[in-house]
Amino acid sequence: MELRVLRYFLAVAREGSVTGAANFLHVTQPTLSRQLKDLEEELGTKLFVRHSHSVSLTPDGMRLRKRAEEVVDMIEKTEAEFAVRDEHIGGDIHIGAGETRIMRHVAEIIFEIRNEYPDIHIHLHSGNQEDVAERLDKGLLDFGVLIQPADLSKYDYVNLPEKDVWGVLTRKDSPLAALPAITRQDLLEEPLLLSRQAIRRTSARNEFIEWFSDDFEKLNVAATFNLVYNAAILAENGIGHVVAISGLADASEASPLCFRLLEPRLETGLNIVWKKYQVFSPAAEVFLQKIRDRFEEV
Repeated sequence: MELRVLRYFLAVAREGSVTGAANFLHVTQPTLSRQLKDLEEELGTKLFVRHSHSVSLTPDGMRLRKRAEEVVDMIEKTEAEFAVRDEHIGGDIHIGAGETRIMRHVAEIIFEIRNEYPDIHIHLHSGNQEDVAERLDKGLLDFGVLIQPADLSKYDYVNLPEKDVWGVLTRKDSPLAALPAITRQDLLEEPLLLSRQAIRRTSARNEFIEWFSDDFEKLNVAATFNLVYNAAILAENGIGHVVAISGLADASEASPLCFRLLEPRLETGLNIVWKKYQVFSPAAEVFLQKIRDRFEEV
């Protein structure tokens, strides 16, 4: 299976049309159609459903699209690393992170690096914990910012100096908004919107579940989410109260929502992680040294 053919396949999947992909790739339509047919024969499966003026992916085609994107991303990342000239430090650093205001510490490091090494370019990938860890494990990211609890056994890491603080994002006309802080008992009868990461049971200690103690199974979970933005929209429409870390959604005076801390206080630590025995590009080595110098004593 050739990289060129995978790129052809991805172009057709993206354009939804052999003609559109052929124009984009600057190849003839018969050439492209033949390459796709050869790929299907090589894999022994049908990748596209042909319509009169378009194509769509079969289930096998969707599976190949995910794998092909990973392969092409990895090849392009590797090519970029080796394209850097020895006489100066430049290149790309790929960092993945979930939603957290503590990213400002990483932003400070990036600011320093960009001032010292203007040929270094940063690529941020935002996603939930599972997405960041998966891309890190596959080599698509150099570093990940993981919110505890997280399995750190296969990573080297440094601790970030602050902790995220948990609370409830709720409508200002909600009875919960009148409380100075919110306890477990306050939440038992209320519809809640909870992060899938926070409520996932793993071998690692889960401080979020522990905070609710025996009451966790009694919660009225109206919905789960992986990123807060859309959950806040559900909260605005009265579907439930979002239990989340602070600083991720608009709770300003102009917003219909407000944020109240949990009582007793619940905090979550964060780590910058990278794969053990990772061989870094010169640009990534700069980032690694910066975070070690800044955070290793945390």
